[in-house]
Amino acid sequence: MTPTAWDFRNKLTVILNTAKHSGKSYVDVESGNLHKELGGDSNSHHRLPIFHEVMTKMMRPGDSILKEARHGDGATMLVRYNLNAKHDNLKSDRQGANSAPRN
Repeated sequence: MTPTAWDFRNKLTVILNTAKHSGKSYVDVESGNLHKELGGDSNSHHRLPIFHEVMTKMMRPGDSILKEARHGDGATMLVRYNLNAKHDNLKSDRQGANSAPRN
């Protein structure tokens, strides 16, 4: 089954929460690796634009794009999510209604 934006957002939320509860100050997430973790075909880039959108919408002030490369209809993106920001308890309209808060 092809991973959806909802699947991707939920997996990203788990990664962020796990890293935060482990005491990390940040976590770097690469879109292609996340796609593979969700069972996506490593040779297929047709879902990566959706993942790019989800990763961008999950960003908050203090997060940064470390690498962004577009190729054909796909993209590879590496984002550093800052986990110690003071704004963690602020509700963000960037999170989907079905995703868990990042705190």
